[in-house]
Amino acid sequence: ILGEHLRICPQGYTCCTSEMEENFANKSRSEFEAMMKEAGRAVQATLTAQHRSFDSYFQDLLNKSEKALYDAFPSMYGELYTQNAKVFKDLYSELRRYYRSSNINLEEALNEFWTRLLERLFKLLNPQYHITDEYLDCMVKHAEQHRPFGEVPRDLKVKATRAFIAARSYAQGFLVGSDVVRKVSQVSLSQECSRAIMKLMYCPHCRGMASVKPCTNYCLNVVKGCLANQADLSTEWKYLMDSLIGVADRIDGPYNVDTVIGTIHMRIAEAISNLQENKDSITSKVFQGCGNPKISTKGSSSEEKKRRVKVTLEAKSSAQALEMLVLDAKGNLTALKTYWITLPSNLCSKKVMASSALDDKCWNGMTKGSYLPEVMGDGLANQINNPEVEVDITKPDMTIRQQIMQLKIMTNRLGNANIGNDVDFQDTSDDMSGSGSGDSCPDDVCGKRLSKSPSTRQPETHAIPKQSGHGVNGASSRSLPSASLLLLLSVAVIAAQHLWR
Repeated sequence: ILGEHLRICPQGYTCCTSEMEENFANKSRSEFEAMMKEAGRAVQATLTAQHRSFDSYFQDLLNKSEKALYDAFPSMYGELYTQNAKVFKDLYSELRRYYRSSNINLEEALNEFWTRLLERLFKLLNPQYHITDEYLDCMVKHAEQHRPFGEVPRDLKVKATRAFIAARSYAQGFLVGSDVVRKVSQVSLSQECSRAIMKLMYCPHCRGMASVKPCTNYCLNVVKGCLANQADLSTEWKYLMDSLIGVADRIDGPYNVDTVIGTIHMRIAEAISNLQENKDSITSKVFQGCGNPKISTKGSSSEEKKRRVKVTLEAKSSAQALEMLVLDAKGNLTALKTYWITLPSNLCSKKVMASSALDDKCWNGMTKGSYLPEVMGDGLANQINNPEVEVDITKPDMTIRQQIMQLKIMTNRLGNANIGNDVDFQDTSDDMSGSGSGDSCPDDVCGKRLSKSPSTRQPETHAIPKQSGHGVNGASSRSLPSASLLLLLSVAVIAAQHLWR
């Protein structure tokens, strides 16, 4: 019949009524959105699988260290351990809370552990004296210069903080990436795009050419126009993938989590042995600085003498498992770098099943023949002359701009982790200084250290998106920054980009 009633397809002779055209339009829209979500789910599955593998490995490493301590310390140290078991338990609890992105200053937690342990052990190693809380306060003030635990606290603080900062940023990076893909994959098609998708996928049916495939370049122009905003994610997405790869190298290199986390119990045992071996010298120095405490009426105990044993703890290395995890992750991250800009060609070749680019018997939007217009570039700015989809390049999709901001924030955090600086996750929307390059930046820009004491630095804070149930066990969910603020920030970013041009 004559196709004067058609509103989307060419109005030549047609097989379709108005109702059929509308049904095809709805069908093409739902099918294309399903293709987008399916492609996104594959990326999400890859990222969440990487997170799950690393998280399981890291938690297992921490659990084994804690179990080794609980198994060995009672027989090694007797009362030195049994009367202070909670101190050790609290340390591992704090380490887990920090890894799960709780608002904890890791250096402060480690300092607190060594302080509490020293107070307890000093009293147990000197049972013949009556040592008051005031006397312990004085003793702790002099502890830094006496170094009762040797170099272990300083060494462990440096290595453990770097390892934990890298580990939790690395784990969080996978979840943020997955969350961004999920949200972007749910963005609805515009009316103009829905019409173009219908024309691409089902108008051949209305012309009696159901077996004719769309021309490849025609398909690319339609999909690039429809996914122009998504393509603008590509730069920040690549920075995130590169930053994750960089931190992965640190985790299996200078900040090796297997060596550091897996031997925490051994370092603690080494520290206690240092205190035991130098007990007389340290006690003498404390007495000189704080005075002689009163003699206790309880008398001395022989427990400490019996328990002065040589450290024989061992750590089972899982370095090979870590190496395999990192290699697998780097391979997947490298493959995902170009996801957003290769998505149109992937959808056209695998989903829409477009014809060969050189085929002159393909559907070109009007009839069976060749397709002459050139293929548009990637991203919103390149769609100004798209012949298939009318795209308003002055109105970027705000949901996608928000996700670009989340990628910048996470990349900035990974950049800090790569140089050993901490950036804590908090529910805040007034500090979004992630500039998005993913490169290391100087301390006075993205690694500011706000010291409470000479050995303590306060983490920076940045907002992160909610993880929709994918977070590490025990991690509190975080709210997105306000839409109005992100709108202002996105407009500012776009304005800056135009100025720099």
